[in-house]
Amino acid sequence: MFNKVLIANRGEIAVRILRACREVGIETVGVFSEADRQALHVRYADEAYLLGPAPSRESYLRADKIIEIAKKSGADAIHPGYGFLAEREDFATMCADEGITFIGPKPSSIAAMGDKMTARETVRKAGVPVVPGTEDVGNLHDEDLLSIAQTIGFPLLIKATAGGGGKGMREVRNIEEMPELIKSARREAESAFGDGNVYLEKLVEGARHIEFQILADGHGNVLHLNERECSIQRRHQKLVEEAPSPFVDEELRQKMGNVAVKAAQAVDYVNAGTIEFLVDKDKNFYFLEMNTRLQVEHPITELITGIDIVKEQIRIARGREMTYRQEDIKINGTAMECRINAEDPFNNFMPSTGMITTNLIPNGPGVRVDSGVYPGFEISPYYDPMIAKLIVWGETRAAAILRMRRALEEYRIVGVRTNIPFHQMLMNSHRFMGGQFDTRFIEERFMVQEERNEADEEIAAVLATLVAHNEQQKASQFVMRNERDTSNWKWVGRWERMHR
Repeated sequence: MFNKVLIANRGEIAVRILRACREVGIETVGVFSEADRQALHVRYADEAYLLGPAPSRESYLRADKIIEIAKKSGADAIHPGYGFLAEREDFATMCADEGITFIGPKPSSIAAMGDKMTARETVRKAGVPVVPGTEDVGNLHDEDLLSIAQTIGFPLLIKATAGGGGKGMREVRNIEEMPELIKSARREAESAFGDGNVYLEKLVEGARHIEFQILADGHGNVLHLNERECSIQRRHQKLVEEAPSPFVDEELRQKMGNVAVKAAQAVDYVNAGTIEFLVDKDKNFYFLEMNTRLQVEHPITELITGIDIVKEQIRIARGREMTYRQEDIKINGTAMECRINAEDPFNNFMPSTGMITTNLIPNGPGVRVDSGVYPGFEISPYYDPMIAKLIVWGETRAAAILRMRRALEEYRIVGVRTNIPFHQMLMNSHRFMGGQFDTRFIEERFMVQEERNEADEEIAAVLATLVAHNEQQKASQFVMRNERDTSNWKWVGRWERMHR
């Protein structure tokens, strides 16, 4: 049992966890870097402590400082969120050694599933199909990877053994480009996760990315909350997710769900996790990896099942038994999530930094926004560019798409460029509406085109001229100070009081 939770993260996920803790009556502790001093999660937490400078290696990746703050504040549990230290076995071990509850899986499960090569070998022994690759080989030097690549065959993927989210991942089409790609993948993995080890995996072309949400308690109960469709990606970074998948039928759902549960049981898994699969055109599926943490896209599963996954994480970490059984999990409608990022879709999705001056959030029936920003918040270059997650629910997939269109139209962010126009174009794509896409859809069969309207440009020019003129007029006006030391309204008020 614990009564105070430190959230070892930032941004929208820190706010999400803080809200869940508040609803169950648990005190919270936030941590922040110098760049996040004014962040929303700092304002929401009951207490907040400075970690260090803006770079994550000097702040959010400092496990020793986080443990020190937890002890100083009296926090008896730590929720890692996603990213940063969420999938670090050594951090979970440090928590256990200090008598602090880690709201997540056991260190042994993180070691088995957090390292992608070990995970592939573990589930393969349990009878779960895996994508061909270096699943049964340990840490490899560059020369070894180049040699093994010839036997696997091209195209293939270089992937970081630690972490996820597309970091440390490179697609390789031929042996000539591979040496440089290995080096860049190692550098990115080292920067993101503190571990530069990589492995190889055959690239399954024309595949879909389907994942299953897992919940497991400490009493031997393991269940899945059905699937999420995560095939809308760019450079292996997810952009849009939906649940359930328009590609998965009930028979395939049962097969994949059973395999996902089996994979979790293979490592004696406890708490929330996600089993990711690649599914080819013929509905053959292969284990991809397991994320031993809360996923970015968990809200869509919450909307179709009615289960608060973060609260369940807290309940499980407190040693309680889940109140749900597999037969209780039903799919209700369709949910979609668009990741609203600070990037320019018309300039190769270049990151955009600056201060958010306007942030009008959509609302109404079936609309949810998970965010960690507000007007006046600074988008810095140090962290992930995600501003918010726009999530909608509809009774059918078509209803969800229509609701997402409406919500995107209402969303207004000024101060930085965002990918909202990209999402609007995607929601109007006939292929997307028909569910005809795979993981390469965005890069190969979808074009982002900026629509230019001459009338709109003319109106914008006129408005800009008027604003400039108005500002110039203000600068040339001098307002003399009133002869009295206060306004006429106050003088009238005083006169009335004196003559009552």
